[in-house]
Amino acid sequence: MIEVIKKPVITEKATKLGELGQYVFEVTPASNKIEIKKAIQEMFEVEVVSVRTVRIKGKIKSRFTRKGVQRGRTQLRKKAYVTLKKGQTIDIVAGAAG
Repeated sequence: MIEVIKKPVITEKATKLGELGQYVFEVTPASNKIEIKKAIQEMFEVEVVSVRTVRIKGKIKSRFTRKGVQRGRTQLRKKAYVTLKKGQTIDIVAGAAG
């Protein structure tokens, strides 16, 4: 179950949502909402009300080298917006603060 969640997303928008009881996680693209909900509940011992997911397509990147232009793509990513039961919180930045 823990393999479903890659890492928490810590951005300005995500921290504002954290004040409202919503948290953002980067998850594996093959995972579904039910797996994400179970993984969050097991990992942080909280009650999840809802899960919203969004898929982010990879961007086309190119760079100029001696051999010419090299083109490629970044990987597809998937984010999950998790809403917790009122009054519950997740301390995401506890590991980064120490």
